[in-house]
Amino acid sequence: MPNTLDNLAADIYTAADTVGRELTGFIPSVSMNSDSVRAAKGDTVRAAFTQAATSQDVDESMTVPEGTDITVDNKILTISKSKAVQIPMTGEDAKHLSNGVGFETVYGDLIAQAMRVLANEVEADLYAEGKANAYQAYGDNATDAFASDSFDLVADARQGLVDNGCPMDDVSLVMGTAAGASLRKVAGLVRANEAGTASVREQGILLPIYGINCRESGGVSIHTSSAAASYAINATEAVGQTALTVDGGDTDFVGGDVITIANDSTATQYVVNSHSSDTLININGRGLKEAAADGDAITTEGGTFTHNLAFHRRAMELAVRAPALPEGGDQATDSLIVTDPRSGLVFEVRTYKGYRKSMIEVALAWGVKAWKPDFISSIIHLK
Repeated sequence: MPNTLDNLAADIYTAADTVGRELTGFIPSVSMNSDSVRAAKGDTVRAAFTQAATSQDVDESMTVPEGTDITVDNKILTISKSKAVQIPMTGEDAKHLSNGVGFETVYGDLIAQAMRVLANEVEADLYAEGKANAYQAYGDNATDAFASDSFDLVADARQGLVDNGCPMDDVSLVMGTAAGASLRKVAGLVRANEAGTASVREQGILLPIYGINCRESGGVSIHTSSAAASYAINATEAVGQTALTVDGGDTDFVGGDVITIANDSTATQYVVNSHSSDTLININGRGLKEAAADGDAITTEGGTFTHNLAFHRRAMELAVRAPALPEGGDQATDSLIVTDPRSGLVFEVRTYKGYRKSMIEVALAWGVKAWKPDFISSIIHLK
């Protein structure tokens, strides 16, 4: 008997390229951690991170100095989701399809739709992780990020990354389709003699700007700011502080809110990670650029907007695995590993046989982590 999934493989790949798909800009922009080893929900992937080094005066001596101890942090990425799309098919269903457009063609489309829904969820998770962990933001909620044919905010975001020590060898700006449409309207981008290429005009591909690869994503959703207001710093907070003691206010901040602190000469817009207690909010990355004094008012960027994220590939990681199986396997009669040509994700496709009925399952286990908030900046765009 021929292998069911081998027969379907060509139709699966063809369908994956033709079924309507949303844009996935985050998945190809982050570090991909894939492995043939299966994983269960809750499993962890560990990474080591070193702290900043300190310099020492060179003092000549016949004794070799001890050196300065270096702390190596251990950070953890958790496989937080293990999901599948299950496609049942009766014998009569298969017969109807075979007498019409063809069983393989339709089943290929169904599998492509399953890959689509899982890829979209992974993309949305990466956006949510990046949004909640970005260090600083640029722009405001009432302004088109690329108004007046300007790339100023891209230059500002780049400076913020560079000032934080971010290497610029592999940086992407992943934006929502509204910001992408605005970018495409920038006159200089579609004049081949100014942009240096005609690819936007001819193919609609977004170009690198200041060495940053610009991509679009269907996973960028609108951030609705909390109604948090009337907060103030309630202690002297030093440079580098990430947990800020506050008082006043009557509504909690939410992850992704953007705040400024009065009397801050750097005018930095910090991104809130969480409101962990009534009197404590947490910001990301290296914390305050300038010390804050007791009583300094906190202003929130209100309303709705999108976070369009500029980040280095190694700032965020996506770990993908095939879901766990029991010892000895389960009742699947066939399985196949399929790489989605649109997103690059690797899915496991399994087939199960029943009584005059079968089921194909498309499955993926994954987790996301923002390792380096210092290397993530947000460009705010009106929704």
